[in-house]
Amino acid sequence: MRIDYKLEDKFDFGLFIPCFLLICIGLLAIYSSTLNNPAASSNFEKQLVWAAAAIIIFFITYSLPIGSFRYIAASAYIFSIILLLAVLVAGKQVSGAKSWFDIGPFGFQPSELAKIGTILGLSAYLSRRNANIDSFLDILISISIGFVPVVLILLEPDMGTAIVFCGMILALIFWKGISLFSLFVVLSPAFVAVFALFGVYYFIGALVLIAIALFLFKKDIFFSGSIFALNLGAGFFIDYAYSILSPHQQKRIQSFINPMADPLGSGYNAIQAKVAIGSGGLLGKGFLSGNQTQLQYIPEQWTDFIYCVIGEEFGFIGSIITISLFLFLFVRLLKIASASKDEFSSLVLIGILSVYFIHFLVNIGMTVGIMPVVGIPLPFVSYGGSSLIVNLFMLGIAANIYRTRKHYA
Repeated sequence: MRIDYKLEDKFDFGLFIPCFLLICIGLLAIYSSTLNNPAASSNFEKQLVWAAAAIIIFFITYSLPIGSFRYIAASAYIFSIILLLAVLVAGKQVSGAKSWFDIGPFGFQPSELAKIGTILGLSAYLSRRNANIDSFLDILISISIGFVPVVLILLEPDMGTAIVFCGMILALIFWKGISLFSLFVVLSPAFVAVFALFGVYYFIGALVLIAIALFLFKKDIFFSGSIFALNLGAGFFIDYAYSILSPHQQKRIQSFINPMADPLGSGYNAIQAKVAIGSGGLLGKGFLSGNQTQLQYIPEQWTDFIYCVIGEEFGFIGSIITISLFLFLFVRLLKIASASKDEFSSLVLIGILSVYFIHFLVNIGMTVGIMPVVGIPLPFVSYGGSSLIVNLFMLGIAANIYRTRKHYA
């Protein structure tokens, strides 16, 4: 009994077991979705190899000295920026985005590595001595650290990954302890920009809400006017940003606003995904028995739309089990972050949690039709080697923080 206690005290099974089960669910779904597709017949074996490699990387990361993550934070961030610049010049274009490097038979996305570099770099800056997140300079520098990779990723262009980075930046700033008004200043332009996509009346309505909020905060008129002007500019900027997106990304946004506008084009995947999940019923049609999956109604279903396979073949029960495993993992990460005595470690954990959560929220949301189709994978489940390895590397950092949590007691 004493040996078991020591093992549980050093190794958090609450982190590893949900992740391992999600990988297994993903392997089943990948096998099913590629079974009748000769072009993707080797994907299951590849994912199996990547899963084994990722678990090895997890345990290596888990065993590293805890101080090494803070030590490499700045260099990891700079290296990730260099990779993002390099991929714009020499990267391979896949699905309209120049975001991949090929190394022999394998490929990887620098944006995946940039998640780690940005989390470590921004956490190191926010946890430095005398940091004051409510000062204008600190807010500006923090946002700049985060948005340099965002801009580079948008240039690829990869809207889905850029959304993940934006959410992660906001989560870290919020966890640092930003005031309600400062958080409003950071979030309000994004709020106005999103509403502007739906039309001029939504844009005006959002500006009215911003004006009311500024009145309630009771700041001086010059400062409030500057914030209002910033929000007004965000609304006009989003129109320009929309115009420089690739045509297929514009169609994805249009299909989110109205999926039936192009049911055989940009709205096709979203419509078929809902059909697949809805047809699964309570218990599902059975493994390897889903019509939408086996007849390949959704292209490359083993990547961004893998949750459809789970919903169709394992039904509502399988879908809920998958969601529950994610929620358990999220709660566990939040609990460790809350209990951590070291601010850097706590911020890193929140950064990792936010990346997982935004991927989870957007991926499942776009599958059931409540989020735009932006093309990001479901962590641990979707096919993809670089994504799986980076996700296990981040989980290894979290497990390492749990292992060494008493160092700061």
